[in-house]
Amino acid sequence: MLKQLSIYAENQKGILQDITAILQKEEINILGSVTNDSAEYGIIRMVVSAPEKAMQALTQDGYLCRLTDVTGVEVEDEVGNLNRLLLALKESNISVDYIYLSFNRDSGKPIMIFHTEDICEVEACLTSKGFTLL
Repeated sequence: MLKQLSIYAENQKGILQDITAILQKEEINILGSVTNDSAEYGIIRMVVSAPEKAMQALTQDGYLCRLTDVTGVEVEDEVGNLNRLLLALKESNISVDYIYLSFNRDSGKPIMIFHTEDICEVEACLTSKGFTLL
């Protein structure tokens, strides 16, 4: 189980750079991220090297943040592996709220990071089907 940092920020010029500057100052590495925006606000979701430290630093700088449990699954970099993963979840009647990509810096393999309702159920399902979880 991974901890994801969600940052709620105004959708304005320079905000993402401000956030990355804070993380750089704290020597926190961004391992994967996705941004979703609307007209006025956005959500920046990140898996970082030190989630609690990142949340504390960003909160002190006025950002609204939250930590969430997510699942990370390492897959081979081959055609159809995301489909295979999603099919395994579908067969177990598990719905995915959102998904994004990262990479395992040691193995060089892709990591699919996703959020679902019941992380423990998902982990048991995927482990039983032979997937490598982080």
